[in-house]
Amino acid sequence: MAMKLPAMLAACVLAAALLAGCGTGQPRTVARVELAAAQTFPYFRVYWVGTSFEGSPLAAADGLDGYITKLGDGVYYGDCVRSKGPFGCLLPLQVTTVVYKRHSNQPLGPQYNILVRGVPGVVYDEGRSIELYTGHVTIDIFSDGVAKALRAAQELYPINAPGSASEDLPLPVYCPGLYGPQSVALARVTENLPGHVCQHTARQREYLESVKNSGSSG
Repeated sequence: MAMKLPAMLAACVLAAALLAGCGTGQPRTVARVELAAAQTFPYFRVYWVGTSFEGSPLAAADGLDGYITKLGDGVYYGDCVRSKGPFGCLLPLQVTTVVYKRHSNQPLGPQYNILVRGVPGVVYDEGRSIELYTGHVTIDIFSDGVAKALRAAQELYPINAPGSASEDLPLPVYCPGLYGPQSVALARVTENLPGHVCQHTARQREYLESVKNSGSSG
């Protein structure tokens, strides 16, 4: 017997929900073992904003198992998440910490530089994404709203080390590849990073450029 139309529609809705990864029940909360894996991650500080953020629970957290250097370790808030996998719907918030690799921010497109929690950062993706520079890492914030991304930046603290959201973040030990204008306050911070790393980076860049030019003209 052919399936009745209402039943067919219900089946389609259910299949779509499963494919999207977004259930209609209660939001999934992170498993204890998964949270413990993030809390004991050994390589660097991993940042989060607690077990929930503005009504969205912590749904998943990366740990040492399956760690990929270029992707870093992340925490995910919402109810439609698969750790380090494709997402069926837009997460309210994702925070990823990754070891910094020198790059220019120019490919990010329209952007502006900011100073948050005492460290340099860049806002892009129409304000929904922020990248902060601290210690040996970058903290990437991806959200579904402009104000939400900024609020998350103010609430970051380590999941696997001492620290609180009321403190400034540690200064970066590298020179961030900021692109575009900087405020006076931000420029003062970058000029006085530990070891004057931005000045050394600029001199190294100038030297490499001069070697390249002399080689091409020879």
